[in-house]
Amino acid sequence: MAQVLVRNLPDHVHRALRMRAASHGRSTAAELRHIITETVLPQQPEADEPVKLGTFLSQGPIKMTEEEFAIFESAQVSTPASFARFD
Repeated sequence: MAQVLVRNLPDHVHRALRMRAASHGRSTAAELRHIITETVLPQQPEADEPVKLGTFLSQGPIKMTEEEFAIFESAQVSTPASFARFD
């Protein structure tokens, strides 16, 4: 993969970039990759970026195929949760 070096980035721009990266749960370098990718190739989402649970749930009703539902059902724990004991 190619590497890019950005020189003479103003301090206030770097701080804003760090804040933006933190708000998206990414490192500064990952945020830069995301910004560049979205700017140059806006129609192609990043394949390796995981979908966050809150984002997924906020997109509306969850639609699963029968196969996905079967996987979900098989992954559930069959024993009920119990309270933690501190003795």
